[in-house]
Amino acid sequence: MPISHPCEGKPYVYISLLHQLSTNCIFTMELKSILGYLQNKTILVTGATGFLGMVFVEKILRVQPDVKKIYLLLRVSDTKSATDRMHNQIIRKELFKVLREKWGAEFDSFIAKKVVAVPGDVTFDDLGVKEFKLREEMCTDIEIILNSAGTTNFDERYDIALSVNTFGVQHVLSFAKKCLKLEILLHVSTAYICGEREGLILEDSSCMDGMEKEITKFDFKVQEKNLVEEKLNELKAQNATEEVITTTMKDFGIERAKLYGWPNTYVFTKAMGEILLRHSKDNLSVVIIRPTVVTSTYKEPFPGWVQGFRTIDSVIAGYCKGKLTCLLVDPKSVFDMVPVDMVVNSITVAMVANANKSSSIIYHVGSSLRNPINFLNIHSFVFRYFTKNPWIDKDGKPVKVGKCKIFKTMATFRMYMQIRFMLPLKGLKFVNKAFGEYFQDLYVNYNQKFKLVMRLVELYEPYMLFKGIFDDNNAEDLRRITRESFVESETFNFDPKCIDWEDYIMHTHIPGLQKHVMLKR
Repeated sequence: MPISHPCEGKPYVYISLLHQLSTNCIFTMELKSILGYLQNKTILVTGATGFLGMVFVEKILRVQPDVKKIYLLLRVSDTKSATDRMHNQIIRKELFKVLREKWGAEFDSFIAKKVVAVPGDVTFDDLGVKEFKLREEMCTDIEIILNSAGTTNFDERYDIALSVNTFGVQHVLSFAKKCLKLEILLHVSTAYICGEREGLILEDSSCMDGMEKEITKFDFKVQEKNLVEEKLNELKAQNATEEVITTTMKDFGIERAKLYGWPNTYVFTKAMGEILLRHSKDNLSVVIIRPTVVTSTYKEPFPGWVQGFRTIDSVIAGYCKGKLTCLLVDPKSVFDMVPVDMVVNSITVAMVANANKSSSIIYHVGSSLRNPINFLNIHSFVFRYFTKNPWIDKDGKPVKVGKCKIFKTMATFRMYMQIRFMLPLKGLKFVNKAFGEYFQDLYVNYNQKFKLVMRLVELYEPYMLFKGIFDDNNAEDLRRITRESFVESETFNFDPKCIDWEDYIMHTHIPGLQKHVMLKR
């Protein structure tokens, strides 16, 4: 007996099913591929020895081995030094262990085929690439540029920060205009170029409107460069030591930053870099990514990898060793942080989504709007972790941690430091004089430490008492586009809502910080 079809005698059902099937097929066919876009592409990465740049390089090589070539611009003088630096400071890092295991004995030949170490420097024209043939090859082949070069030191010398964070952007942009096949230039900035604003901070350039109006009155590139040269010439004429030059140029940077309303040299020079980029981009496709505080990997290539101390990490390290007993912070303030692999995912998707569009867009990549965590919760997690897993000191004894003494304003913190440390220091100074400077070395040591602590606290004050929340509507649109338009949305997830902060901090970030940074020092 023949079996009847379930749609037999029901043509409307059959037509409906066909329609659904064809709709689904069309939808599937319309889905784009991030990995497909990256296939056979040539990419230039500046700042590849930095945390973010390194994770980006690893991700591309791991998920798309059919990338044509990745040029890494490294600050050295010759090709051999560039290759050595690439292997020593990038490829041999533990970050690449998953990729190394994947390729096994073929790993070195794979890297040699795909990655080119280029001697150069963003502070020079043509990115300091001296070899004409190599420069010509790069300009002919490069389709994607990631500019993650920059100094992130809040207390950097002004001449150095200006040359890298500001003029470095100009040099990258000039080089990008010479790249015949360029499809996208992505520049890594920082969310904190907003300065000390409060409330909802938008993904636009409004935080720089005031400075832009000021600098349109003069050529700030020439002015700031001339001021730096004058200051350096003045110091050289005085036969100043290198230490004096460094200290003076650091102070000069903070002075210039505060004159324009920025709290430190870092964010001031990054803001000027953004202004240069926007004003001079012409018809280039440009994306600006503004991450907040970038922390250890969430998942990829494995959880918890971190390079160096990332802002909050120096606080965690000092606390667990019993060296940090008080802190300037508003416990209720939201601390915006985001794992580095999520930032890299957002960078990659932003490149693909905005390629070949003669426009520019800004993305905030953070967590304060979608999944906020405050300092009180962070302190609670850190306290619980080190109560259960105490740090072992050099004598083999566990360090007992307690709750930090919290100061919500700079005034109360200064008062505490005066009573707790400054008065005893003045007493030591008096005793030292009375005993013919017998305690001179001890006094100088304590005095220098006190000044260093106060300088660091002043530098970090705007972030420990920060009252802003970073709007990320553009980033949310990018996440929606990723879900709806790309087949590998899970591979490039950068949604902060999925982060369980307690689990991440206690089981990923702190263990990773200990393993990859603290135990190696």
